[in-house]
Amino acid sequence: MRIAAVLLAVLGTSVLAAILAVNATAQTNVAPTGVSASGEVRPGVVQCANLIYAHDRSSICFSDAFLGQLQKDTNICTNRRFFSVKLGSAEIYRYPFAVMTGEGQFTLPENQRVNLRNYLLRGGFMVASAGCSSSTWNASFRAEIKRIFPKRKLKKLPLGHPIYHTVYDIKKLNTKRRGVNALLEGLEIEGKIVMIYSPEGLNDTRNTGPGCCCCGGNEIYNAKQVNANLLAYALTH
Repeated sequence: MRIAAVLLAVLGTSVLAAILAVNATAQTNVAPTGVSASGEVRPGVVQCANLIYAHDRSSICFSDAFLGQLQKDTNICTNRRFFSVKLGSAEIYRYPFAVMTGEGQFTLPENQRVNLRNYLLRGGFMVASAGCSSSTWNASFRAEIKRIFPKRKLKKLPLGHPIYHTVYDIKKLNTKRRGVNALLEGLEIEGKIVMIYSPEGLNDTRNTGPGCCCCGGNEIYNAKQVNANLLAYALTH
């Protein structure tokens, strides 16, 4: 395990809390720290959103175990559970990190496309993953991103990219199917990665509890460490 010095320096001095300034209803910038369920600001505690999109699509099978793991191995203070947040709402701007996942075909209404675009442009970071390696979800997601960012493309990130080494030194994405050289894909805006996507599946269903499985998908088995890296990267870049 490697903990970046900048991670300790930035979060250890509570810079994130010091720069907390957001007007969610005006949709300006994404809050660098989170809020409690009642709306009370909790400086220094990072809150993560599980997005409700399309009409009522969301995921109960994306493990939040990486939040506790990250807090254990670094000085990043997180809420141990996701908050369910509607993609089209102003509430999303309270969360610096969001997860979008699922299975099957979907289409986003225009207001959700606009809100997602603004969220990513104004400092938000999203991790998206095709649950159970769903090919129809993968196709729908790629089509939506093309509509939202027609001039930008998802690009594969080589294993030497810092995103694989922010906290844990990940030399390979260990997938269920052997022989697959899986890589994360990133969306970059003005030199900053604002979204990570994996068609293989970052859900880490082995830590979600009963009722969830990877089924026939090609899930990434070291997803807990990968997701912890992604959150740390989002907060320090």
